[in-house]
Formats: sequence, structure tokens, C-alpha cells
Amino acid sequence: MKYSNILEEEIKNKVAQTYFDKFDCTKILGKIDFAVKMKRKSSNLLSLEDLTGFNAEYLLWAEAKQKSTDIVAMLTQLVLTIGKARTFDEIMPPPFLGCYDNEKIAFVPYSEIQHIFYQNDFNWKITPSNTDTKEFRLVYEQISKILNNDTPWNTYVFDFERDEKELRRFIRENFIVGKSDISKIKIDKNNFIIIYNKWLQSVKPSIAVNWDAAKKAGIIDGDFYLADLLSSENASIKDNLFVLLHSNFYEIDRKINETGLFTSSRADFSDNQKAHNQFWARYERPPHEEYWDYIVNRRDLLVPQDVRERKGSFFTPQIWVELSQRYLADVLGKDWQDEYYVWDCAAGTGNLLAGLTNKDRIFASTLDKQDVDVVFDRINNGANLWKQQVFQFDFLNDEFLPISKGGKLPDELYNIISDENKRKKLVIYINPPYAEGDTVLQNTTNRKDFSVTNVYSKYKQILGAAAGELFIQFLVRIYFEIPNSKLAMFSKLKHINSPKSATLRKYFKAECEAGFIVKADTFDNVTGHFPIAFLIWNFEKQNIIENVTCDILNEHGQNEAKKTFQDGNLIYLNDWLKKYYGTKENKIAVFGFVGNDFQNQKFVFLTIKGRGHHENYVNVSNLINISIYFTVRHCIEATWLNDRDQFLHPNKKWENDIEFHNDCLAYTIFHGQNRISAKDGVNHWIPFTEAEVAASYKFESHFMTSFISGKIKQNGYTNLFENDEGKFCIKREFSPAATAVFDAGRELWRYYHGIAGQARNDREELYNVNASLYDIREYFQERNDKGKMNNTSTDAQYTELIGNLRKKLNALAQKIEPKVYEYGFLKA
Repeated sequence: MKYSNILEEEIKNKVAQTYFDKFDCTKILGKIDFAVKMKRKSSNLLSLEDLTGFNAEYLLWAEAKQKSTDIVAMLTQLVLTIGKARTFDEIMPPPFLGCYDNEKIAFVPYSEIQHIFYQNDFNWKITPSNTDTKEFRLVYEQISKILNNDTPWNTYVFDFERDEKELRRFIRENFIVGKSDISKIKIDKNNFIIIYNKWLQSVKPSIAVNWDAAKKAGIIDGDFYLADLLSSENASIKDNLFVLLHSNFYEIDRKINETGLFTSSRADFSDNQKAHNQFWARYERPPHEEYWDYIVNRRDLLVPQDVRERKGSFFTPQIWVELSQRYLADVLGKDWQDEYYVWDCAAGTGNLLAGLTNKDRIFASTLDKQDVDVVFDRINNGANLWKQQVFQFDFLNDEFLPISKGGKLPDELYNIISDENKRKKLVIYINPPYAEGDTVLQNTTNRKDFSVTNVYSKYKQILGAAAGELFIQFLVRIYFEIPNSKLAMFSKLKHINSPKSATLRKYFKAECEAGFIVKADTFDNVTGHFPIAFLIWNFEKQNIIENVTCDILNEHGQNEAKKTFQDGNLIYLNDWLKKYYGTKENKIAVFGFVGNDFQNQKFVFLTIKGRGHHENYVNVSNLINISIYFTVRHCIEATWLNDRDQFLHPNKKWENDIEFHNDCLAYTIFHGQNRISAKDGVNHWIPFTEAEVAASYKFESHFMTSFISGKIKQNGYTNLFENDEGKFCIKREFSPAATAVFDAGRELWRYYHGIAGQARNDREELYNVNASLYDIREYFQERNDKGKMNNTSTDAQYTELIGNLRKKLNALAQKIEPKVYEYGFLKA
């Protein structure tokens, strides 16, 4: 190894001296380990940084490690470090991000990574070095895809010893020296979003526009920014933009009025254009022409989050576009494009239609006039569409009327949807908005702006609890108002298996001809571990939908297996649980639960005090039933594939399987979501006697050991240990897998009582003889400055013991899993 047996700081120094000696590596940039920038020239001239306050000369931000480390893990920590500090909001990002350890160095273009920083609903507050967080895992997966895709220019890795010449050549050719200190900042696909964020603070306040009114008219602040950016000498150079800059004012709302005359409005500057001129003096406009299309096509990154959810400004990746069209050809025949009409009624900038060949039969509509202009520009540059068949249309609000009668639909398209036979040859091909129904309906402002459309008002009785889901509103209008057509739609699966769509499914009858599912985060600007489906529906076939089977595609588009989604009109696990609600009297815990699916797994837990609504009291009469529910909800790992799978009311086979009951009890006692704590009250969940774990003194409760032993008159718990008929509780005999969990747990308890008991004179407030598993974890792992329990411990022996317990618990879960399906808690 190049740098073995030396400290991380020494590795940084050696890398800087050996490879980046012509650059300045001395700057400390927040918590970024290593930053490379241009050296200041010895000159009496002020630098760009002096003039503007912005630094445009960084070439590399990198993560450094002392020992050999996974490249993806290093880059993930770097991205989380940058995102947490929002470094790019203050400092122009470099062309490259990178990482290195004692044997290798890697570079990845910033432009390949930057979209990660603009994810919706992402928690950037976590510790970047904590590899156990879901945020770390999510970014790790995203970077893995970037580094493993087929793009030739996405990452470069060099071994310090083996690839020294190639590394030096790479730095020489890509880390260009010789910029003038007073040159303007160049704008490209790496930094146009960063500059936009600065523009929002500096220029937007000086534009005399009613922004709320502008948003309702489909104009966003990003349109003004694009007018500025794509201009020369303060005049826009692309006339297809929604807003144009004309020297000292903006031209907006350009249209042909009813008399056939061209009209527009203007927006002026409130400060005589002072802020505008000062801001753009720093930057070179326009960008190189090679970036124009990229910047215009990525207007979605400038769309505010609320507008993005309403309009569905989410690109469909090209790989899924191509595969969806292949599935259409398989279902409709190889000549389908010559036999069927296609209407994308949520077209955005039209990327879903790329690859279609017969433009005579293609129609595209979008909510946003700006998107129509973008598509027109694409047509001017060779896109295979007719301008007269691309139009602005609000599918959830506008009436189906032809242009000849004062409407918005091209007459030919209107004739198609009005003709019963032609409708049978119409494919509605869409990737509609994915606005979350619960979020929309619970927010009164959003309710007005988003979900209460004309479609909502017309069909709200049919939509039921799913009324706020915009993609379902698209589905319902197409189904009822364009009958007998074909629907080829990307969407979530709530219309198939969500309990909230139960009312809808009473009316929605069709045949799913084919489809596939992919992971949601393979779509631009979509986060989360759930499936997105592409399904082809035939509305001519009015069949009750009992289930839908899809191909499972990996991120490379390869078919890995099939998955069946069950109709959601079933009896759910929570309906079963209602039979076993406990009373507050003699309770030993409060059981929290939410939903019937995997996405709510984290909300299934046990405590002493409770946490709010959706709770049940646990006592001797329902302990086994609660343990079964708890185990069923937790023993199978939540993945993107099962995220929306529903847990169901079981059959009766579980009732006589005593080993299953006992396995579930063991699993519940030792699971991490058992958050029973002696700090909250009496801990009835200690599964061992004082002698078994060498406790320092007597436990407050012996409930669990007495329950397991089938005793009823120990420590005054006579009533507590009798079941409803007054009979003795049975003695619990555990399977080898469950016994292994108890054995591992016993060693952990013994270690705690040994270590904590011996130290109680020094840490009396921390040692509790009645400690639960949760308390023991807290003792060894401690809490951070924000009060959250740490994920790891510095105690090596504890780490080994808790690791062994989790290993045995996982083995028990694998034993239980087949019975979850056998007893009907889940459908395979």
C-alpha cells in the first residue's frame, strides 16, 4: 500500500504534496476533509472572490480515510457532509467530488451527484459518518447506481502505486491551471441550480411581480431566472421561454387574443435594475450552447415543491420509457403505433413520448404552458411530434371540448374520444403526478390548490378516501369519460391494494394486460422505498380485479421475478386485533400500532406509558395475541417490494400451534421495538430470575418468568395470571430457535448486571436492577447531545453480546416467516 501505517492527516499532507502541489490544499472548508482550489496569483489585482464574495475556484472536495475503505461509503459520507452544511449554498461547487484512502483515490463529476442534494423530504441533519441510518443507506444506494451505470464518464478510480502515471495525467488534463483572477464565473450544468438559489436571494425581490398570481398563471420564479440566464447583453436568446428579458424589463403572459392579435404583459424592476446588474456582473452569460437544452429540460429542478407535486414535474427515466414501449408492443402488437392513437395527457416536456415513431397519431397535453413551449423547441430541434397536436390542457379541470367549439382539444383528438370505435384504438400513455393524498387532504391550503379539482368534485363519492391522490383522479376520469380505451400508466399501486381505495374498486373493473414494477427512487425527484408500476389496462374487459401480477425489474431493467398485488378489499390484521383489545386493569404494557402494511412497521412497538392514538393495553389475557401481532408485523424485513403489502386477518390454523405462540412471545420480548423501560414504571418484561442473571437485588416484578412457568400465585399476582376462565396459564416450552434467543439474552443481562452492578457506586443513577432490554441498550450505547440513543457502543463485549442476540433473533424470525404465510397473515 502507498500510505500504510500512517495517520489520516499525514495521508492528506502527502496526497496534497505529491499530486496537488500546483494547487492550494490548505483551505479548511467546514467538515470536508480535503479541498483543492486554484492558487491565488501574485498580483495587485483583486480576485473574483474579493470582488464578489463568491469562490468559484474549487476543483475538488474529497473525503479521506486512513485505512482501505469502500469508495461508495466514502462518497456517501462526503455527500451527507456537504448536504448537511449546505456548502453549495455559499460556495460554488467544484467540477469533481472525490475520496481517497491509503491505497486509492476516486473522482466523480459533481453533475452526476448534484441531484441527490435536491431530494424531497430528506433528513440532512443526521451524522454523516453514521452508516446505520436510513439516510446513509439511501444515499449509498443512489451513489452505487451512479458508479455502476453504463455512463462512460461517471467515475474514475486510481491506485496510488499502480496507476500513478494515469492519475497525474488525469489531474493535469482536468484540473486546469491558468484562469484569470478577474474572469467571470462560467455557468454550466454543475452550478446553474446553485446560482439560481443565489439569484432567488439577490434578484427575485427586485422584480415587481405578484408571485402568488404568477404561480396561478403557471409562471414560476425559475422562468425569470431562465430568461436571465439564457440571455446576451440583457436580451433573451431563446424566444420559446415563458418569460423573456428585454434589456430592462421582462415580457410575460405572451399569447394570441380572441381577435388574433399578439398580446403580452411586462414586469419591471423595483430598484431600477440595480440588484439585477450587480448580480449578473459576476457571471458569464449565456452558458455554452451545449448546456442550453439540458438547462431548459431540467426546469423541473427550479419548480417549487408544492407546484412540483401538483404538476408532476418528475422525469420518467429513459430506461423505463423504452421498456414501457416494449411492453406496449408485446400487448398490442409490433405494429401498434400504426394502429393505435396515443395521448399523453400529463406530458410535461414530453420525454415519455421519446421513441414513438408515428407522429400523426401522437397527442401531448400538459398543465403548464411553459412545458408546451419546451416541447415546441424540441420539435424545432427534431423531436418527432406535430406542434398542432401538442397543447396546454388541465386534465383534472378542463372540459372535453374541441378547439372549433371554443375548447382546448384538437378537433381530431376530440373526434377520437367521442367515437366508440376509435376510442378502442386510443392508448392514454401517462406518468401522472404522485402528490400524496393524505398530505394533500390534511392541509387546507393544499386542498384548495391541489386536490379539489373538477374531477374530485364530480367523482368524490366514487373516489372515497383516495380522493386526494391525483393519479387516481386521472385514472377515474379516463375510466369513466374515455370508456373502452387503453390506459398505460406509471403510478403507485394504491388503486389496487390500499384500503383507502376500497370504494373505488367497487366501480373500477378492467383487465390488466401486463406490467412491471421498479423501485421508486429510480425516478427523478422521487424518494422512498416503494414500488412504482407501469400497468397496461384494457377498459373494454370489465373484470373484477382480484390481483395484479407484475414483472420485477432491477435498476438495469432486467427481469428478476414476478410479484402479485392482492385486491385490497379484504379483512385486515387490525380487524383481527380488535378481538383482543385489553383493559387498563393489570396492564403490563401499552401496545402501539398503525396501519396494516410494511411502510408503517416502525409504528408497531411496546411501551409502558404509551405514545398516543392507535394503542391497546397488554395484560395476561391477550399477551400471546399481542405477541403474535407484533411478531407478524416485524419478523419479515420491510423492502421496496413489500412496502405496500397488507397484513390480513389470519385463518384458524394459528390457534392450536402452541410452538408458534411461544416463538412469537420470545421474539416480542427481545425485539428492538420492545421499548419497555423501567424508567417509565414497573417492568413486567424481565424474562429471567435474579439468580439467572446474577442481579444485585430483588426484581420489582416477576410477571414474565411466572407467566412462562405457568404459575398463578407468585408475588400476589393471582388475578393477573388467570385467564378468562380462571384456569392456570400453561407452562411455556420453547423451540430450539427460541431457546437460543433466551440464552443469548441471558448472557447480555448477566453482563449488564455484572458491569453496571459493580459500577453502581460511581453511576448509581444509571444502574437499575429492573432494567429492560431497552434500558440495557441505553446504558451501553448512551445518548447523543440531542437525546437520541446512539447506534453503537464503545464496549466491545457488549457489542459482541448484542450482536449475537440479534443474530439468534433473526434466525427465529426466519423460522416464523413461513407460518406468517401459511396462517394467512400475508398472501404470497
